[in-house]
Amino acid sequence: MSYVAIESDERMEEGPDGLQFQSFLSTDARTTNQGTNASRGFISDGPSKSSGFWTLDYYQPYFDVDTKTVLRRCYTTLLPRSSTYLSAHLTPSADLYGPFWTLTTLIFALFVCSSLASSITAYLSNPGDSSAAVLEYDFGLLSTAVALVYSYGLAVPVLLWLALRYLGVGEWSVVEAVAVWGYGQFVWIPVSLLCIIWVPIVRWVLVGIAFLVSGWFLAANVYPVLATADAKPVRLIIILLAVLHAGIALCFKILFFSYYVVREVGPKDPLP
Repeated sequence: MSYVAIESDERMEEGPDGLQFQSFLSTDARTTNQGTNASRGFISDGPSKSSGFWTLDYYQPYFDVDTKTVLRRCYTTLLPRSSTYLSAHLTPSADLYGPFWTLTTLIFALFVCSSLASSITAYLSNPGDSSAAVLEYDFGLLSTAVALVYSYGLAVPVLLWLALRYLGVGEWSVVEAVAVWGYGQFVWIPVSLLCIIWVPIVRWVLVGIAFLVSGWFLAANVYPVLATADAKPVRLIIILLAVLHAGIALCFKILFFSYYVVREVGPKDPLP
């Protein structure tokens, strides 16, 4: 067996005609490592630029939030120093998951607690009537709660954002506006539970407290945005929002918690 010796030539390492061989494995790996979370099966860090706002993929990142964060964003709306809510608690980005479930929970709280308050006051008005203690649900109140809560918690911030965009105020996004309004209604959930108490003055006090707490929260976070407008009259929008907020508070009290214990006056009706 014979061997042929081939002399090593430095040019052979470069290939014919001086061409250099390069490996693209590192480039591919770098590209893979720099891929988005969505390419690896996880929720991406932000809205996909390739997805339109009419697709579910566009809104998916706004629902990527853990329960602990949602609870913290809820109870911090009750604190007096909530004027820095946008920068302190809605970072790194606002979400839509918390506001949606806050409003949805409020709807069922108003409906269920109103039904309980109605049954309790009916029983206390006529303790001898066993049928008065039966819990009855008025599903007309449920549709009313859905219309009121979703209109105020979702439609109002979107309309406000559109109006501010038209006026040249772009200090916040529509997601931040919805998040502020949605989380700002959290105080009404415990108040709805406490309004089962049949004492009228207690209900009025509770509704007043909820009105002041949620109103202060909204004003403290919305007015700084209005103050950035070049036109000073834009700040007067806060008055319109305050009137609207007072109207919602009165609607909650009158429509859902206006049950009173009434004692029977005079002898019973002899006719069945």
